[in-house]
Amino acid sequence: MRTTSEQRWVLGLASLGSVMVALDVLVVAAALTTIRADLGASAEQLEWTVNAYGLSFAMLLMTAAAIGDRWGRRRTYVGGLALFTVASVACALATSLPWLIAARTVQGAGAAVVMPLAMGLLGAAFPPERRGQAIGIFSGVTGIAVLGGPMIGGAVTEGLAWQWIFWINVPVGLIAIPLVLRKVPESTGPSRRIDLVGAVLISLAVLGLVWGVVHGEAAGWSSAEVLGSFAAGVVLLAAFGAWEGRSAHPMVPLGYFRHRTFTAANAAGFFLSAALFSAVFFLSQYMQAVLGSAPFAAGLQLLPWTATLFVVGPIAGRLVDRVGERPLVVIGMALQTLGLFWVSEAAHNTGQYSALVAPLVVTGCGISLAMPAAQSAAMGALPQEAVGIASGVYSMTRQLGGAAGVAVLGSVFASAGGYTGHGFTRALAGCGVLSLLGALAGLGISARRRTSGLVVPKAMEEVG
Repeated sequence: MRTTSEQRWVLGLASLGSVMVALDVLVVAAALTTIRADLGASAEQLEWTVNAYGLSFAMLLMTAAAIGDRWGRRRTYVGGLALFTVASVACALATSLPWLIAARTVQGAGAAVVMPLAMGLLGAAFPPERRGQAIGIFSGVTGIAVLGGPMIGGAVTEGLAWQWIFWINVPVGLIAIPLVLRKVPESTGPSRRIDLVGAVLISLAVLGLVWGVVHGEAAGWSSAEVLGSFAAGVVLLAAFGAWEGRSAHPMVPLGYFRHRTFTAANAAGFFLSAALFSAVFFLSQYMQAVLGSAPFAAGLQLLPWTATLFVVGPIAGRLVDRVGERPLVVIGMALQTLGLFWVSEAAHNTGQYSALVAPLVVTGCGISLAMPAAQSAAMGALPQEAVGIASGVYSMTRQLGGAAGVAVLGSVFASAGGYTGHGFTRALAGCGVLSLLGALAGLGISARRRTSGLVVPKAMEEVG
């Protein structure tokens, strides 16, 4: 079955929005030194230029997905693109760190709308038997954007100015918005009222959990601030579960989590993102701090990893449609585990870039197999009308995983001596442990059975 012109437009425009959002997760990291000198920022303020984006991103994902189901996914997606574009202008025009942090917060809110709605549009446009290939391409370009963030940020900062890492979003947004309105069909989820109480509870719960994670290293994991933040997050999460269990119009019907594939796919996505974001964060610094590479050169040195996503991702998407998600998630995360432990060992024993090339390729092949498969499993576990909810939950767990991975392994990095000790090798080994946990989570994804020549997830049969 060939894709239609409409499906190709949906895939291209959803991927374009995803690339904008994913780039800005880490693109600012390469410019932090220049921003500090230009705006006179403290180390804590610099940290907030990254964390403000991630916090608002994680907090609002579920609410944005629910709004998209109610008001229309295309309409809400366009609103997210517009908000992200305007916030990018505000970031580029910032003349002080408080201004930049505030603009990054709004930019994260726009990203929270774009990412789950991009996935929701894909889920609505492609039937289950064709969704794997589409998600493979979508995941591949998204992964490249995450991995390419430090390289692109370094190139733009060195060649132009740090403001241009935000200005480049503007023409992309201005081109994408009218094309989405013209080429992407509207779709909605189940007709129900917006669960305002649930939206507030889940947003505040995520805020508490992420706040504790990102402040754990600086404030101390046993500090009153961090423990109180975690406690508030857990209490609010429990309150959200209690509210959803008795609400007539729940944001997330709790019965969905009784389906093994949905829960296992989200757990795998959590650990996948925790390992991926942490590996990018520490490897880009290792290339600069240990190997002495400039920011742009450090990004180029990640190409053995990045290039595999572009090559293997679409192939993995086609394999998902043929063999199902579980083998690809488990094998992919196992390969990433092997690759990251190998990277850690090579960095510890040789300190030479040439020794990192082969394990980076293995790591890239692993993430390229696992990423589209985990995403496809989460999206395919629920009925077609719940694709917006599925995309929102999966996006939220991935964002939480990325924040948790960087924060926890940041503590491992510091306790192992940081830049002057074994911090990098221990942190990269920790990325391998997170990948192994993802592989174990992937074992919980249901196998598929064949019906009339198509592969059908068992969980779909249960839900239906």
